[in-house]
Amino acid sequence: MSVYKKGDEWIQVFVTGGTFDKDYNYITGDLFFKNTHLPDMFERGRSTLQIDIKTLMLVDSLDMSDADRDIVVFNCSKSPAKHILITHGTDKMVETAGKIAGAGLKDKTIVLTGAMVPYAFGNSSDGFFNLGSAIAFAQCKEPGVYISMNGRCFDWDNVKKNKKTGFFEELDSATY
Repeated sequence: MSVYKKGDEWIQVFVTGGTFDKDYNYITGDLFFKNTHLPDMFERGRSTLQIDIKTLMLVDSLDMSDADRDIVVFNCSKSPAKHILITHGTDKMVETAGKIAGAGLKDKTIVLTGAMVPYAFGNSSDGFFNLGSAIAFAQCKEPGVYISMNGRCFDWDNVKKNKKTGFFEELDSATY
């Protein structure tokens, strides 16, 4: 899905994989990547936003290398978009956000999001909700790098994934 006109305010969406885009093999029980679900998700959500979706890779974030992160940073730096959304695996999302933040892209709002349950699982997935929240934050936050999960938006350097609960939390709870 690529729906924008040059000069218009639009959002670049980069796909990197993660649980968000995994499919389920009903015979073997394995999770695997086939294609991104994002065009279907934006259509199902009746989005009227001007977006450009580009798949950079389809990898589990646990398998993401520094070279993969360099690809993400390169594409963020070369995109003329001021608003960028990145779908990403949740386990290493903070590391990728840090690499992007270190690139000094001061004039862009970049939001990373993911899912704990694959979108392909239907109503049990948090992916649809996380995508909607993240695309809204990408439009309204000041330039910077953020992580959006569970309806919240965190500064990239003040968040962690709680591996016991599966929720993202602020590191500095005094900011509440």
